Amino acid sequence: MDALMRLAIAAGIFGLMVGLEALLPKRPVPDRLRRWPINLGLAALNMAVLRVSVGGLAYSAALYAQAAGLGLLQVVPLGQGWAVAASVLLLDCAIYWQHVASHRYPLLWRLHQVHHSDLLVDATTAVRFHPLEILLSMLYKSLCIILIGAEPLAVVAFEVLLNGAATFNHSNIQLPDGLERRLRWWLITPDLHRIHHSVLIAETNSNYGFAIPLWDKLFKTYKSHSQQPQATMPIGLAAHRNPKALGFLRLLQWPIKPLPD
Repeated sequence: MDALMRLAIAAGIFGLMVGLEALLPKRPVPDRLRRWPINLGLAALNMAVLRVSVGGLAYSAALYAQAAGLGLLQVVPLGQGWAVAASVLLLDCAIYWQHVASHRYPLLWRLHQVHHSDLLVDATTAVRFHPLEILLSMLYKSLCIILIGAEPLAVVAFEVLLNGAATFNHSNIQLPDGLERRLRWWLITPDLHRIHHSVLIAETNSNYGFAIPLWDKLFKTYKSHSQQPQATMPIGLAAHRNPKALGFLRLLQWPIKPLPD
């Protein structure tokens, strides 16, 4: 599956989520004209930066690992179907720990706080990242791919899964209660991930998963409910509540600014 096809799938999922947000909103989102150009502008910048730097590195890392016989799954060979499934599962675990590290280590948090600074959460929040975080994420993911010996097909599938799951769980969708309760056994739902975007530190430091809740439950970072109602709970960073200070250029400068106490 080439990059154009992956982009088409990502755009299709994004369009579906935006449509559902308009039909079934969980919370009022009145600030699209200010937020969307910022979030989508960061997405466009990140795609351009990747294209001229390390774009395609993850897939190339998988091809290299396979050709050189490197990685866990090359040492413990499985059938291709099992190898693809194991690769996706291990990569999801790796991204979970990357997310945990982004919260625990101040230098990484300088970058990741750009994502958490959004005062509302919708499908566009899924692409609100600083370019340096995107570059570091690609390097980290590529190293993990080599260590795992991930199947090239699994890398493509994982990229599609990661993008789709992130768009879904950041979306501002009101799922029926029964469906939400059933889905959260297997998937990170919007209600689960919205807790992660709470201004309360205890909630921000929970629900790190992007696709499945397994890792949060296994490593004791799972939080099933927010302290305040989901429809009205404050979103974002407690120290950054002024929308005028959260413009595109300001966000790009955050890594070199002092962190708030």
